[in-house]
Amino acid sequence: MQVVLDDYVWAAGVATDLVNTAPEVWHGEDQLPDLASLITFAELRSIPVKVRPGDLRAVHRLRATVRDLIDHPAQARLITEAGALTSAIGNVTLDVTSGRPRWTVSLRPGATAVDALSLICGVGILGVIQSLDVTRFRACGAPTCQGAFIDTTRPGRRRYCMPGLCGNRVNVANHRARKAAAPAAGGSVPAANGG
Repeated sequence: MQVVLDDYVWAAGVATDLVNTAPEVWHGEDQLPDLASLITFAELRSIPVKVRPGDLRAVHRLRATVRDLIDHPAQARLITEAGALTSAIGNVTLDVTSGRPRWTVSLRPGATAVDALSLICGVGILGVIQSLDVTRFRACGAPTCQGAFIDTTRPGRRRYCMPGLCGNRVNVANHRARKAAAPAAGGSVPAANGG
């Protein structure tokens, strides 16, 4: 498996998805409770990994590490710790076969699921620091959500860890509040004088 270093948007998305599988985001329900769910997580993101029995616990530790980095985005710390996530995992090479030179990191033979996810999360974090800014590491803006995310959108105005879920919940709550505050339809509305 190779990770292209300038593909930080995809990698940051995987890091966001990983931290948002945690029980605190899902009100106590872990979205990576077993090896089967870890395999599904990797497959849905086209990450070819061999999952071993001890990988789940290691991935949970990685998830906590990445969450801590998102929650406390000091640039020097992010660079040091995200660099550590990628340092012992593979070889950095310049790939010229695609028509334009690209720096890639290849996983070493025998790499585990946590190795692959560490590499991807590290590349995502480092790419966002290099191309965007540390202000892109955020907590979810939904009042009932404990999620976090790395905003890689062009304008940098993303507010929710899972826009399709958290954003929709906020929109529905706002709609219901507006509807409850509006006068009841068909109620006593004074008629206009028609003269």
